[in-house]
Amino acid sequence: MRTFFKRVTLLILTLVAVLMLPVGYIELACRPSGETEDYVAILPPEHRRAEGRTLLTYPEWHIVHAYEDYARVIRDGDPHDYSYLSSIAGFWTSLCSLSKASGPHGGFPSASKQTIYTIGVSFTAELLAKAAYEEALGRVATWIRGGPHAPLDDLSAEQATRYSQFLRQKPWYLWDFTGDANALSDGATDAFRDRERLLALGLEYKVKASYANVIAAAVANMEPDALRFRMIVTGLNAEGLGRYRDVEVIAQRDEGIEIDTPRYRALTEVLLGYCQVVGVILCFVDSGWIMRPFQRCNRPRG
Repeated sequence: MRTFFKRVTLLILTLVAVLMLPVGYIELACRPSGETEDYVAILPPEHRRAEGRTLLTYPEWHIVHAYEDYARVIRDGDPHDYSYLSSIAGFWTSLCSLSKASGPHGGFPSASKQTIYTIGVSFTAELLAKAAYEEALGRVATWIRGGPHAPLDDLSAEQATRYSQFLRQKPWYLWDFTGDANALSDGATDAFRDRERLLALGLEYKVKASYANVIAAAVANMEPDALRFRMIVTGLNAEGLGRYRDVEVIAQRDEGIEIDTPRYRALTEVLLGYCQVVGVILCFVDSGWIMRPFQRCNRPRG
């Protein structure tokens, strides 16, 4: 038994070391370069955040889009058709590039590292586990099943789609993984593939539910990111801006019109609406977002 526990401990330590390798690489080989550029802030401190933090939100969105891609793949195919390793590599390579580029924007904020590294390691561990299973036992189960999807194949694809849409606006740990596990149990037939999906995905959802509870408890006393923020718009009029749902015109400034908007995917929809109406580009200057019609950003921060 002592030998067994030693081997298990060694295996766990090896897995942890492997998962932490990308973090070490980012810290050593992807350090920010370039001098921080000075700027004159437009908005007050409570409506600003570090430019580096804004720049480094892209890897988080890479994960959101990865889940969207996964949902599309299993809707028409099977989980082993998804490019797990490419998706993992995409997260870390994008984080490396953006960390290097963050120098003129204040660097990679230490306050952001804990969050980004945690979700990156978790994402990597999840996809490696799924790849190992789906490329082996999961693939064999599809051979036994044959061509058409089993009921739980379709149900899991629907769950993956809803989950990816949920991530557009809310953190993953608020998702009801237990509800998904129960839905699998209710929808399973006696078909072999359904039984295999019930076992594999049911276990996955239960592990995620437990991990989500841990993360939710860890962040319970932390101030969450605001769901709205301020931006400056030029080239548009206040009356037209006020017609957009969830957009509040705050004030007319010398630099442009200050508005209050939602964040995350809801902001994307707002910006797409602007672009379709008047044609604008979005510039990040002076530690704030500025929209300008048919113009280039004055500084390379867009």
